[in-house]
Amino acid sequence: MHLTAAMLPRALPLGVVGAVLLTLGSFGGGATRNRGGLLEAAGLDFLAYGHGGGISNAVFWAGLLCLLGAWVLLGRDVIRGLRRSTDDGARLRGVRTALWAWVVPLLLAAPMLSRDVYSYLMQGAMLRDGFDPYSQGAAINPGPYLLEVSHDWRNTTTPYGPLHLWIGEGVTRLVGDNVTAGVLLYKLISVAGFAAIAWAVPRIAQRLGGDPGLALWLGVANPVMVLHMVGGMHNESVMVGLVSLGLLAGLRKRFLIGVALIAVAVSLKATAAIALPFVVWMATNHYAGEAAGTGRRVTAFLVTGFIGVVETLGVVAVVTWASGSSWGWLSEITGNSKVINPLALPTLLTDVSTPLIQVFYEDFDYNVALAVFRSIGMVAMLVGLVVTWWLFRQNDRRAIMGITAAYQVAFVFNSVTLPWYYASVLSLVGTFRPPAWVLRVATGASLVVALSFTGSGNHQLYNLWWMGAAGIAAWLLTEFIFDDRAELSVQAETPAAPATPEAPADAGER
Repeated sequence: MHLTAAMLPRALPLGVVGAVLLTLGSFGGGATRNRGGLLEAAGLDFLAYGHGGGISNAVFWAGLLCLLGAWVLLGRDVIRGLRRSTDDGARLRGVRTALWAWVVPLLLAAPMLSRDVYSYLMQGAMLRDGFDPYSQGAAINPGPYLLEVSHDWRNTTTPYGPLHLWIGEGVTRLVGDNVTAGVLLYKLISVAGFAAIAWAVPRIAQRLGGDPGLALWLGVANPVMVLHMVGGMHNESVMVGLVSLGLLAGLRKRFLIGVALIAVAVSLKATAAIALPFVVWMATNHYAGEAAGTGRRVTAFLVTGFIGVVETLGVVAVVTWASGSSWGWLSEITGNSKVINPLALPTLLTDVSTPLIQVFYEDFDYNVALAVFRSIGMVAMLVGLVVTWWLFRQNDRRAIMGITAAYQVAFVFNSVTLPWYYASVLSLVGTFRPPAWVLRVATGASLVVALSFTGSGNHQLYNLWWMGAAGIAAWLLTEFIFDDRAELSVQAETPAAPATPEAPADAGER
């Protein structure tokens, strides 16, 4: 059977349908409220439990699958356009239009795929009420926000920086203890960060000679990005937005502005600091010049590195002082190490090795192996970051490649890895003309990760049947997107069309 474009739905409307279904399903099938909320106010709280909850979850998953399908169809169009060397501007406009058409319905959605936004509100309320989130858990400040915080985090300190607390304090001062209003404000903040990513990523690609449409499709319209940055409202949205703007400023040789923006991102979440050493390489290459000798390059590196460190510390200090917070977050960065899932390599190795060891030593403790592998992982991560920083020093394109690789190293070897962490990798991976295998791996992995978490935030990573099916589906869909053996017809076949000889394949396709 010859597959034609008319046999497939269009990406944009399919994604809109998916986003609307996700929004409707999120109130009963997402990170539902424990007390109050819109469903209870409307007398529809039965949609959050029992058979009603089942219906909500079915609607949610139908929406998620529609959104994934829309992204796949859009990606097929983008890749076909690249091979046919069609207009870059038109391709970029098409992806941008689809992206925002999918995002707009999600503005009204309840939190999905994670309960973290409730913790953000709780931590902001703690600072507002005179508590220290770096030394005290949420349980010390009972109230409406605490009721929504996951039980796992009620006695845990926050690992986030002073900007995170400052934003949370501002939101809770504005809305008081109104959880619904607080969530809505955080949605707007997350969308602002997401918009910054969407604005910066195509421009980064243009600076590096990449394709803006491809970069936007893979790095922003990606379902992992849309679902977790907009739907889940994670603070990665603002952090990655600031880093993206900072990198764009660096590519435009405005290094002080670039470092300042990334430093602000560091004050939100320390992960942003991974990008800074590569900006130093960019500045070094610019000021030393291509033909510079070793002495001039070393001098340029020392000067730009010193300025970068001083500026970063200064910006973070100002944010810390202005927020009324403290430097306690530096000792709490690993505070979420209680999370265990195989997205982190140390956990995966523990999961594989412990049952084998227990065949011979029945009482062998899982946590002993986990502690060992996490310690090894931390050493491997530090070594990997240094090696990556050194290998990707030659020019701007290599620096952006290095940032992407460094984030990947960090998330593979880190003690804890969650889906939204990969926003830092995905946002950049399509900007620097990556080889085809990188595009395929990023696409397939995105589909698997997008299918791995339920609306409530629970994961399916230990459900082998589920993950096996997700892996097979991701492989088939990735092949569909990048298939260069068969072209989809641009128009539907019509019986009245005259038979004409086919033109030879364009030897210039890429």
